[in-house]
Amino acid sequence: MDELLAERYQPVELIGTGGAASVFRALDRNLGRDVAIKVFNPTTSDDDDYRRQHTETMLLSTLNHPGLVTLHDAGLQEDGSGKTTSFLVMELVDGLDLRKLLKSGPLPSEHVAQLGADLADALAYIHSQGVIHRDVKPANILMYHSGEHETRLYPKLTDFGIARMVEATHSTAHGATIGTANYLSPEQAEGTAVEPRSDIYSLGLVLLECLTGEKAFPGPVVEAAVARLLRDPEIPESLGADWVSLLTRMTARDPRARPDSHEVAVALRALGSDKDDDGAAMTLNLPAPSEVATDTPDVITGGVTTGNVHIPEPPSRAPSLG
Repeated sequence: MDELLAERYQPVELIGTGGAASVFRALDRNLGRDVAIKVFNPTTSDDDDYRRQHTETMLLSTLNHPGLVTLHDAGLQEDGSGKTTSFLVMELVDGLDLRKLLKSGPLPSEHVAQLGADLADALAYIHSQGVIHRDVKPANILMYHSGEHETRLYPKLTDFGIARMVEATHSTAHGATIGTANYLSPEQAEGTAVEPRSDIYSLGLVLLECLTGEKAFPGPVVEAAVARLLRDPEIPESLGADWVSLLTRMTARDPRARPDSHEVAVALRALGSDKDDDGAAMTLNLPAPSEVATDTPDVITGGVTTGNVHIPEPPSRAPSLG
């Protein structure tokens, strides 16, 4: 894609693709900075993909937290063939997603405690705003250094495309299972009511994978989804009593037995402090951006706003697909 968007944003290279959108590194000509642009596939106004696009845009315009990717702008674009697409302009986060980072193996427990606490804080914030993410997984967690001389990595939670307001009407068919099979909560796997503690279950599986290097529920979609209805994840005793206790509570099959996101953040801060008494900093080696660029593109999505962002109303007519 080389077409200038909104007479301002010049796409430079493709950095991620998915079923509903593509993400490009782009240049903001007005401000002279690099940004990420998520360009949705053309859709009609009466299908689920279109509703998710608009839901994501509206959600991101209301959220503001350092653990979430920043939304700068949004709009609609009609190309020369008459096709209309919507797009989001987001903060460009240079770094690996957690899924790629885990390909090198498990992470030290003190590092996991730090990134887990950061993510739990971000979840506590969105939950306080009435939002459930519903797809917490390593691929939706970007890891980055906040400065050239930083000694630790920070996570940013991305992709609110299937998030929903706690009290809002479903934007998908009733009873539909939304999320990634390996990290679904039991209630998501059953297609029943989802609540903020559903995100806690998924975060628990992510942290367990960070510590062990293995998915708790691997395998094909149906097998992975059904497995959590039949058994709890295996949490090795070798992780230590504190980790075993916390992860067991986070991955309880009954949502009422799980701690809320703030409780999880507090517990993980304590775990990180206990492991960091010697003053050791969290240091992880990231490949250079040029190395990352050689990988097969993966979806990098999500974002939030930090100021006055114009969010367009849905078109009064269905975008043309011709």
